[in-house]
Amino acid sequence: MLRVVSWNVNGIRSPLQGVVYEEPNNCAAMAVGRILDKLDADIVCLQETKVTRDVLTEPLAIIEGYNSYFSFSRNRSGYSGVATFCKDSATPVAAEEGLSGLLATQNGDVGCYGNMDEFTQEELRALDSEGRALLTQHRIRTWEGKEKTLTLINVYCPHAGPEKPERLAFKMRFYRLLQIRAEALLAAGSHVIILGDLNTAHHRIDHWDAANVECFEEDPGRKWMNSLLSNLGCQDVSHRGPFIDSYRCFQPNQEGAFTCWSVVSGARHLNYGSRLDYVLGDRTLVIDTFQASFLLPDVMGSDHCPVGAVLSVSSVSAKQCPPLCTRFLPEFAGTQLKILRFLVHLKEDPVFKQSALHLSHQTQVQLHQNKARVRSARPRPSLTGSRRGQKYLTSYFQLSSSHPQASPDLDLPSLGTLVTPKTPEEEVMATVAEEQAKASEAKDEREVQTSFWKSVLGGPLPIPLCGGHREPCVMRTVKKPGPNLGRNFYMCARPQGPPTDPSSRCNFFLWSRPNGTNPGLGMVNPIHDLRPAPT
Repeated sequence: MLRVVSWNVNGIRSPLQGVVYEEPNNCAAMAVGRILDKLDADIVCLQETKVTRDVLTEPLAIIEGYNSYFSFSRNRSGYSGVATFCKDSATPVAAEEGLSGLLATQNGDVGCYGNMDEFTQEELRALDSEGRALLTQHRIRTWEGKEKTLTLINVYCPHAGPEKPERLAFKMRFYRLLQIRAEALLAAGSHVIILGDLNTAHHRIDHWDAANVECFEEDPGRKWMNSLLSNLGCQDVSHRGPFIDSYRCFQPNQEGAFTCWSVVSGARHLNYGSRLDYVLGDRTLVIDTFQASFLLPDVMGSDHCPVGAVLSVSSVSAKQCPPLCTRFLPEFAGTQLKILRFLVHLKEDPVFKQSALHLSHQTQVQLHQNKARVRSARPRPSLTGSRRGQKYLTSYFQLSSSHPQASPDLDLPSLGTLVTPKTPEEEVMATVAEEQAKASEAKDEREVQTSFWKSVLGGPLPIPLCGGHREPCVMRTVKKPGPNLGRNFYMCARPQGPPTDPSSRCNFFLWSRPNGTNPGLGMVNPIHDLRPAPT
């Protein structure tokens, strides 16, 4: 059996919940190793790794028992990126970064690019510059003993929000390039699996709020998926695309099968999400070899959950890893020279040691000569002044003759004869009165300061109660561009869920400090709604 798993990890270097709870002192590299062991797959495809080559560390890239392949974003750091980890028993025969072939090295590449004349070189370079696609090609053996070629395309498709229409065009061009490459591989005789985050919920059953999405079926991304996928329940030839959604092949009517949830609104608690992650296989491969397709919603650590499939084939491991493997990178392969290689200990090189000692002797002689010159250049005190010695400060002072000295025999009245002695009781009472006066002064001063700061600082406003559940609200901040950017507001603290579910978040909304241009209380304005944009 061959088990493949895909997961959008939302940052491979960030601590993942499921691992951190078990091993609080684990570093990110150890966390990735535990993730791979927990998923127990022959091939693991990760999306949104958010690493670039300059920050990729050896413990993170090279995991014992696996060979790994990374595609990095070339424009932004900490953005996008995909990675594929293959068990040593499933080592690929070829690996390639990108879909266009512009990033290919002509050594160990997958090949089969198809006709891309509709794209310009600049457009192809831009589509592959964000590190969104990685191909690995494997040899598999069927139960009949036949060996075949299987190409996995690990993709992280672009997101296109309504506020950025230019990204929608970029997304659709990426879809088109992906389809051309996948169909070219099929035409060359290879089986193909497209797996990863496609960033589109295909059918209404795959979206938590499809009923409220305007023109749901007219979305360009959904139309593209209609052309790519076969509808197994429809006999119309126009719905027979080259690929099959493996999960809907096994679970065609399963509701609530979501893979992505909003973290801000806590929607995962009530399973209020959408299915954006897929394992798509070509028709022949899915029908003949797929044994199961599954979701893993209980695996935490990201806003997505893993998805995967099981094939009734065995992997034929390559004898050696393709050149794209991270263990062949100069910084990890041991071929990059370090500065220590250019330094030797003195005891290991007697010639160098002798020359160094000679140089040290010359340096000391030069130092003594310099000190002698400095001493000779200093002014020397006169001999007459040095013989007389140094005087004391008191030698420059003498007693004044105009003020006669007091006679030692003069008797002064004693201070005790001028002050009336107090009794012990009077001394105690005086001490207590003095302490009470000081305490009263300090208390008055504190009260004055407290009243002053209370008049200046009004303190936080009391947290309001939501209208639907009469529970304390939670404060949020507007992050979308506009006149209210940065303003705080209160909303129901419960997780987001279906409107018909009374346990989900109600529509309470209140500005923390209302002004004259915004409503103080009412429904959540769409521009401030924390729900993810429908896709």
